[in-house]
Amino acid sequence: MAAPKKAAASAEQDKTNGGSPPEFTREQELKALRDMLLIRRFEEKAGQLYGMGAIGGFCHLYIGQEAVVVGMQMALKQGDQVITGYRDHGHMLATGMDANGVMAELTGRRGGYSKGKGGSMHMFSKEKHFYGGHGIVGAQVSLGTGLAFANNYRSNGNVSVTYFGDGAANQGQVYESFNMAELWKLPVIYVIENNRYAMGTSVSRASAQQDFSKRGVSFNIPGKQVDGMDVRAVKAAGEEAAAWCRAGKGPFILEMQTYRYRGHSMSDPAKYRTREEVEKVRHDQDPIEQVRNRLLAAKVSEADLKAIDAEVRDIVNASADFAQHDPEPDAAELWTDVYR
Repeated sequence: MAAPKKAAASAEQDKTNGGSPPEFTREQELKALRDMLLIRRFEEKAGQLYGMGAIGGFCHLYIGQEAVVVGMQMALKQGDQVITGYRDHGHMLATGMDANGVMAELTGRRGGYSKGKGGSMHMFSKEKHFYGGHGIVGAQVSLGTGLAFANNYRSNGNVSVTYFGDGAANQGQVYESFNMAELWKLPVIYVIENNRYAMGTSVSRASAQQDFSKRGVSFNIPGKQVDGMDVRAVKAAGEEAAAWCRAGKGPFILEMQTYRYRGHSMSDPAKYRTREEVEKVRHDQDPIEQVRNRLLAAKVSEADLKAIDAEVRDIVNASADFAQHDPEPDAAELWTDVYR
């Protein structure tokens, strides 16, 4: 009976990252704050534009989950790739894609990253090594594994960071990818963004194994549970996983325990959880407020923090203005970028 206790203790240690995460420098805290604020303010503005009818179709906001992608980007190097599902605006901004281009794509304008023809779930940037944005649940996992295969084939030392959610974690193609990735020792970090509710059902009702870091056990893939609301914990775990992959040891699974404040999409009223639950997470765990409080404790002035927020708001407001005045694609664009 000793072995199960040891395993349970190990899992609990991983859940808490072995205690407090490594401290950030002042510069790292400020960068994390700005990057997360950019995502938060952008998503808030996107929600407003959707309500006004300026954005159509599907729109899945990343509000509450900002620490995951920002922390992971801080752990990566130039050339590493990112691929994700349809809750993707935050990933685009974190990889350095321009806010104007992202917002213009949301509104279907020429200046968008897919020339206004893709919308929220279909944006790419070869320059920023961002490979989508995919609307089919779990489809990006096999594609991200393919990116890792290319890295392995080319021996370029790059890592594929493949994001998917707790709901997508139950897809069959995920496990086919796990098997191949471990067989071929592919450099891929599978980041499971566990925001607890998938498309509207609690993980307690939808997943027989709720510790998603263990989803690779039968394939001998190591995993770690991470406080996805603490950008420092995310960065530390990301560095550990990236080092494992770059050493040729194969894939690594990171379960980011996070929380989305909005519904699954803009059409979801999220009646499957209480308002009190959401407010408690906001009050106790908000990723941006955590950084803000640490900076205030480190004697960074309230005025300096407000200045960062004001700068970010200006960028987001400018992107919204650009997106609403940029011309729509010419009808002839229907025939471009189409391949047989």
